[in-house]
Amino acid sequence: MDPRQFAHTVVDDNDIHSIVMSYLLHNCFNETADSLASCTGVKQPAIDRDNLERRKQIIHFILERKALKAVELTEQLAQDLLEKNKDLHFDLLCLHFVDRVCAGNCTEALEFAQTRLAPFGKVPKYVEKLEDVMALLAYEDPEKSPMFHLLSSEYRQQVADNLNRTILEHTNHPSYTPMERIIQQVTVVRQYLTEENGKDAFPPFSLKDSLKG
Repeated sequence: MDPRQFAHTVVDDNDIHSIVMSYLLHNCFNETADSLASCTGVKQPAIDRDNLERRKQIIHFILERKALKAVELTEQLAQDLLEKNKDLHFDLLCLHFVDRVCAGNCTEALEFAQTRLAPFGKVPKYVEKLEDVMALLAYEDPEKSPMFHLLSSEYRQQVADNLNRTILEHTNHPSYTPMERIIQQVTVVRQYLTEENGKDAFPPFSLKDSLKG
């Protein structure tokens, strides 16, 4: 199958708008979603606005270095969610520890680790990351440590995205958007074509390259 034969296939604008709309609401960009609806006339799906606003606030707390507030609001929204998702709970607590260290509050960070993080040290799969997190205390400038990735905005965004997906799944909503599913499918198909026909005929799919036009 040669994907070039579909180059002139017409895609309905309404379908595109609906896909973009679902992505915006999934990621709590409700104001942008409202603007899209106003400009294009695309209908917004029925959603739980309270759930969306709470998810938006939780994401905001994580990105603004207020991980414990994110934990608190998550427990209000879904009481047993973090209890059932220990990995995610651990990541959120680690973010708070990292933020305390970066703020120069090492004593507070150590006390927090002893009370909230220490129990995770009894579980083998958490030991290595816990050691990495605790090692930040040894550096005057944590951003220059080998564990600097734990301080990055990308890592913080990753934790926020994981929590958002988990909340959506917990409340019986799709954890991935149609846009993400389409990209996943395109990637798999392109990989198959590359394996079948060679990378010269069909280079591996790159979303970044595709967006360049």
